[in-house]
Amino acid sequence: MTDADRRPLLQVIVASTRPGRVGEPIARWFADYARNHEAFDVEIIDLAEVDLPMFAEPEHPRFGRYTLDSTKAFSATIARADAYAIVHPEYNHSYNAAIKNALDHLNQEWAGKPVTLVGYGGVAAGARAAEALVPVLVGLRMVVAGSVPIPFAGQRVSGEGAERVFDAAPETEAGAKAALDGLSEWIGTLGLRGSR
Repeated sequence: MTDADRRPLLQVIVASTRPGRVGEPIARWFADYARNHEAFDVEIIDLAEVDLPMFAEPEHPRFGRYTLDSTKAFSATIARADAYAIVHPEYNHSYNAAIKNALDHLNQEWAGKPVTLVGYGGVAAGARAAEALVPVLVGLRMVVAGSVPIPFAGQRVSGEGAERVFDAAPETEAGAKAALDGLSEWIGTLGLRGSR
């Protein structure tokens, strides 16, 4: 397969690192939905597994002169993607610390790529966290290509441990399709296909 023939890579980033987090089954659902969409190759990046320290590089990330092995590994992972879906909770009307730390670790690796926000929570469905994240993503020169708000997400998760599943409502599936269509369109517009 040539670079021109390959599908773009979408990374689904699990932002929450808490035990029992709802974001994990939501991310698995969204990744499966994206695979069935057939416009992307898909992989899940779980920040609980990446386990980045609080940002401690001596130089600004825009230079890419990383000294920590954890940053170098994370850079290589993020750089290979063409687009992202951040599956994030809402904590105290905003985003969680782990996703901010992950975003702050890098610069050029994020720049010029589209991202969609898959937010979850109670009645607000992660909307306030998404709203707070947008300026951060714009500051990193990313293209925000829509969102998938999921209200009362915990009520749609069943099972135990690694077997937990998220049962998406029809409107959530419709939002996911629109977000994936938007990501695919932006990948074409930005000429990212074949960049990996």
